[in-house]
Amino acid sequence: MITSLTITSLYVLDQDEALDFYVGKLGLEVHTDTDLGFMRWLTINVPGDATREILLERPGVPSMDETTAAQARELLTKGATAGTLFFTTADPLGEFARLKAAGVEVTDEPVERDYGTDFGIRDPFGNHIRIGSRKDREG
Repeated sequence: MITSLTITSLYVLDQDEALDFYVGKLGLEVHTDTDLGFMRWLTINVPGDATREILLERPGVPSMDETTAAQARELLTKGATAGTLFFTTADPLGEFARLKAAGVEVTDEPVERDYGTDFGIRDPFGNHIRIGSRKDREG
C-alpha cells in the first residue's frame, strides 16, 4: 500500500537559474544539493514541509540517453514538456502582488472560483504553477 508522495520532479534547463526562481523569487528552500557524479541531485521544498520535495532535474542521464535528452530540452524550451505545481497560500492576492513585483511571468490573473482564489505563473523553463487559497469544504 502506498502511504505518501515524497519527491516529484520537474525538468529545468539550468539548475542555478531554477534555484534563483524557486528559492529567490518564490521563497522555497533548498532541501538537498548533492553532486552524484553523473548528475546534480537538487531538491527544494516549501519552508516547514521537508517531507515533500521537488527535484529540479536537468534532462539527461541516468533517465535518458543524450539524444533523447537533447530532444527533451528542445521540447521544454518550447513549453511542450512542462510540468505543473500547485501551491496554497493564505493570501493569494498579496502573494500575486509580491511575485508580479519580482518580475515573475503571470499567465492568469487572480480569479475567485468556487473552490477559492488562484492565479497562474510560469517558471523560466515553461513549467506551470498555480498558487491560491482553498475554501473550507463541508461534508
